[in-house]
Amino acid sequence: MSGSERSTGEPGPRSYAGSDITVSFDSTHCLHFAECLRGLPAVFDVKARPWISPDNAEADAVADVVERCPSGALQYIRRDGSTENPPNPTTVVALENGPILLHGNLSLSSRRETRAALCACGRSSSKPFCDNACRT
Repeated sequence: MSGSERSTGEPGPRSYAGSDITVSFDSTHCLHFAECLRGLPAVFDVKARPWISPDNAEADAVADVVERCPSGALQYIRRDGSTENPPNPTTVVALENGPILLHGNLSLSSRRETRAALCACGRSSSKPFCDNACRT
């Protein structure tokens, strides 16, 4: 693990610092849509350690790809302290046989969220968030 990755050994957010943007990843929210891997494989590479290297692309490109993460597992903060500006009004997309995707200024589980994937099947062990229980 490099010095740019913070890990406590427990599930939850890890931070990957770059010079202009820091990306955080919360494995407990990831549903493996792979938008990050397809969007910027030079930054998001599951075969590399650390698997997120924010300095491998411009900060604007990294922010754009992070904002495509439908589950909200990826977040960012820029060097100037700015973060994602959520859409207004909030968008809601119900995926067939999948989660309900929210994108907006959300308050869930005592956290401010901009994107979230909520359980639609009722089987998730991490309600209200989806954990792909419907796929098993």
